[in-house]
Amino acid sequence: MQEQAIVIALVGVLGIGAQWIAWRTGWPAIVLMLAAGFLAGPVLGIFDPEHAFGALLEPMIAVGVALVLFEGGLSLDFRELRHSGSAVWRLATLGVAIGWTLGALAAHQIAGVVWPVAVLFGGILVVTGPTVVMPLLRQSSVQQRPASILKWEAIVNDPTGALCAVVAYEYFRLTGAGINGFQVVTPMLIAAGVAALIGYVAAVAIAWTFPRGTIPEYLKVPVLFTSVIGVFVVANLIEHEAGLVSVTVMGIALANMNVQSMRSIHPFKENVAILLVSGIFILLSASLKWEDLAYLNWRFGAFLLALLFLVRPATILISLLGSSVPWNERLFLAWIAPRGIVLVAISGLFALRLGELGYADGNVLIGLSFAVVVVTIIAHGFTIDWVARLLKVKGETRPGLLLVGSTPWTIALAEQMHQLKTPVMVVDSSWERLGPARQKGLPFYHGEILNEATEHNLDLAPFQVLVAATDNEAYNTLVCNEFAYEVGRDSVYQLGQSSDEDDRHALPESLRGRALFESGFGVTEVANRLESGWVFRKTKLSDNFKFEDAQDTLPQAANMLLLVLEDGKMRFFTHAARPTPGPGDTVISFSPPQGSAQEQGQRRAAKKAAAKSKGKTQAPA
Repeated sequence: MQEQAIVIALVGVLGIGAQWIAWRTGWPAIVLMLAAGFLAGPVLGIFDPEHAFGALLEPMIAVGVALVLFEGGLSLDFRELRHSGSAVWRLATLGVAIGWTLGALAAHQIAGVVWPVAVLFGGILVVTGPTVVMPLLRQSSVQQRPASILKWEAIVNDPTGALCAVVAYEYFRLTGAGINGFQVVTPMLIAAGVAALIGYVAAVAIAWTFPRGTIPEYLKVPVLFTSVIGVFVVANLIEHEAGLVSVTVMGIALANMNVQSMRSIHPFKENVAILLVSGIFILLSASLKWEDLAYLNWRFGAFLLALLFLVRPATILISLLGSSVPWNERLFLAWIAPRGIVLVAISGLFALRLGELGYADGNVLIGLSFAVVVVTIIAHGFTIDWVARLLKVKGETRPGLLLVGSTPWTIALAEQMHQLKTPVMVVDSSWERLGPARQKGLPFYHGEILNEATEHNLDLAPFQVLVAATDNEAYNTLVCNEFAYEVGRDSVYQLGQSSDEDDRHALPESLRGRALFESGFGVTEVANRLESGWVFRKTKLSDNFKFEDAQDTLPQAANMLLLVLEDGKMRFFTHAARPTPGPGDTVISFSPPQGSAQEQGQRRAAKKAAAKSKGKTQAPA
């Protein structure tokens, strides 16, 4: 028991540690997790998951994969398919057939694997997987359509690839016993349909019970995740790997039933997905044995090159032939196809079963599947930004600012940020209030930011900072609290509490966003100062022109709002934090009309005199 506890702790430390390093460095998290598990397992021998968990390891990983697929399904909304639906449909049907055929041919002709094993492995190779695609999309900024296609393909094709492997295995197993191939495939397709129906019925049951109060709020997450595991197990009893179909259908169905209760579950299920992905990758890579790699040779290296440069490009280009997807996006999709958990997990399962049927090459699947995962993750993980930039499918790379509320103050701030090349968007539900933004040519969105449809009509990915600055302070607090989980609690801001507001009616600090300005200006104070002629000013700092010099050029009552660093990152002056300005930073201040030159000269002279007097006082006797 102590060994298992130590392994669980180490898996958590290594997985989340790899995620943190990836966040700090910008490296692909999946690569770091694979490296961490490989070092801890076969290289250094710190722990062996198979020895620690024994027969429980496989069902643990299987349930984890099921939960990850369900979480991925919850992120798929049919409204995303308005611009990419035909491409997704082609890749989920024609693309699977082409990828399966070409993958099997490459495995047999290039890697030298016998036909039954090659056909089975070709079926598994159609998967890409949300466990690898989603982290890559999260870390890189790719335009909405190619990102949506990759996401849908990854989630939909994961259970499809598993079923392809099952079909191939059962076909060779039963036809070897003299049973007709049609009699093999037809029942399995029926079983897959039944599994999908089970997932859909479970989703309908959840969608009916959650809004009606039959499940208390504190039990909704446990009930949901228990239901997912139950659906997965029941469907697997009908047919091997059919559970992946059930949970994927269940997730997609729930995502499109507009269940309001699901919004409160999103933060938790995203955290669970990160923990599961981290843990599963560490466990799988740590379980690898040196003998599994002994089968690898130059032919397998040639197969990996063919997979990268022939199989995947041909699958995409043929599948999307004649579609409306632009050629630069097709070429991008033709390159990005990292494989992950499902490939390794299913390959390991069928390697044992093929060995039992007498196919010696079944043993190569474990090492070959790991080689495919490592090579594709490294190749695609480290090149996705470069390829996206080369093919001009790169989205905004500078952090963006989302301004909720179209007021004179937010319009003035948006103008300053727009001039600094910061992506900015003004959001308001009133077309009339958005008039000044339209007149000044500022990007805007007309709609209610709290409406669930906004998540699909407005791409929030480029905006890493949110400022709620409407005239309604309670509404600003609601917006900040709603988006704190998505944008980050430290990246949602609002104007402070107005000085004329009764403290008894003040909203709790735990709900509010961070208060802008060190003085904590409220909505009323900002509006009054704007009427008095206050304006935004931006000042660029350098080695010779420091922050103190910038303060000298501004009126004494000026309030610093934020720093814009050279890479576009924003650091706000708040009631609780004061960033440290440095050379190359741009200071945005909110200040009264500029004083006379004589007044500024007097301020500078007084400051120099004070510094000179301080120097004399501190000089030694």
